[in-house]
Amino acid sequence: MYGFLVRRAMGARNPQKALTWFSSFNLSRSVHSLPFATVEVEKISGSQPAEVHNLVQGKWAGSSNWNTIVDPLNGEPFIKVADVDEKGVQCPKHGLHNPFKAPERYLLFGDISAKAAHMLSIPERISLVIRFVSWQGLFSSWKSSRTAKSWLSLAIWSGGNCHTFQFSLGDSSTSINECYMGNKPTLKKCFVDVDFINSDGRTMNKLLLEANPRMTLFTGSSRVAEKLAVDLKVRIKLEDAGRDYVAWVCDQDAYACSGQKCSAQSMLFMHENWSCTSLISKLKDLAERRKLEHLTIGPVLTVTTESMLEHMNKLLKIPGSKLLFGGEPLENHSIPQIYGAIKPTAIYVPLGEILKANNYELVTREIFGPFQIITDYKGDQLPLVLDALERMHALLTAAVVSNDPSFCRQDLIFSCEVIGNSVNGTTYAGLRARTTGAPQNHWFRPAGDPRGAGIGTPEAIKLVWSCHREIIYDFGPCQSNGRFQHQPEKSYCQQECSWFSSQQSGISATF
Repeated sequence: MYGFLVRRAMGARNPQKALTWFSSFNLSRSVHSLPFATVEVEKISGSQPAEVHNLVQGKWAGSSNWNTIVDPLNGEPFIKVADVDEKGVQCPKHGLHNPFKAPERYLLFGDISAKAAHMLSIPERISLVIRFVSWQGLFSSWKSSRTAKSWLSLAIWSGGNCHTFQFSLGDSSTSINECYMGNKPTLKKCFVDVDFINSDGRTMNKLLLEANPRMTLFTGSSRVAEKLAVDLKVRIKLEDAGRDYVAWVCDQDAYACSGQKCSAQSMLFMHENWSCTSLISKLKDLAERRKLEHLTIGPVLTVTTESMLEHMNKLLKIPGSKLLFGGEPLENHSIPQIYGAIKPTAIYVPLGEILKANNYELVTREIFGPFQIITDYKGDQLPLVLDALERMHALLTAAVVSNDPSFCRQDLIFSCEVIGNSVNGTTYAGLRARTTGAPQNHWFRPAGDPRGAGIGTPEAIKLVWSCHREIIYDFGPCQSNGRFQHQPEKSYCQQECSWFSSQQSGISATF
């Protein structure tokens, strides 16, 4: 949603900042003209808290217990979430449609998608969506088209053919993509097909254990992902132009959304040719332009300031390491201590030290915030870089950047060597390479792990939300005394093939 930003009030110290970027627009209708809109995003505050309900069996429901969310900017309790405890969770196990059961529902979801697309084409409705998305973070994507398909293979015998279908996995966990495949997800506004549940991590873990879903798509920390992989017996898919342009991309990849993106740049390997340029100084200048006042840097929701600074101090004890920029808490703010608030930070650590056994886990620790490691290497040290990549377990995105606009043969060989010896699921290569592209038109998933979830393509939908099932039909002539009735004369080869085919009569299924 680039180019759109809603600025919320920065607390009593600067009330004039409460004006939004969108206030300059003269919308043809107000938010109240939309029948489904129950809140104005700019007015959500401690005095007018929003409420988040659960969607259960097509009905929005509150709860006797409410979890209060504290505003990351000023500490006011501004959102109430209907909480579900461990006693109130259960999930039925049945697929809602497949190629044989209620197949008309495939067309139904085509209609649903078409109507949703039409609604998003209406200016006042799309503006509401944009305002909500921009209010909570500068990242958004929606696009799911060309759902799964079935195909036909003709058999070699009379009356027989082979069909391949993509069947739903029954009950599963996320949104519209799995609805296409007939699953019952836990999340949306399509009434009977989806449940939307608010809970803490422990309660959701209990729900998953009791419901035993056939597939769960998880986006989050690698630690929780590994736990869920064990709990769910692996039925889970896991989601993880010159120097000026390259510096800008590095800044965006590492620090946009305060580094809170699944594919944020967490480590930068610079060839010595790049380290001799002004790349780091340009990156430093760009990072220091980020200010809380215009929300180009902001609260970190999952890591506290103390935790990030403690991690930084441990890194600075490694021989040869140094602070390149940042490393300080944000100033003059009202962000609660339960959140993180630090300036965009980069730590240099020598490549040789990174590869040491007692340093590697520390250097590659996952920090979901505006924090990255930078190192450099010489031309003959590329194998060491590849070794560092080989030992990583989070393999979602990578960028291989060439400094030659023509992408000449030598750069191509370099890129192929890196790509050929790494397993990142989505790798961007070339001068414009980055780690946080918008995967609306290409495959996007981690690699090197069969649990890796794909998004962004029809193949991804089929991989995550359906299973392959083969149906073999055979309506050929029945046998009598080992021979076919009413068959014309055939050659020996044809007779042998027919006999073999006849032995396969019945139904064969491959799961």
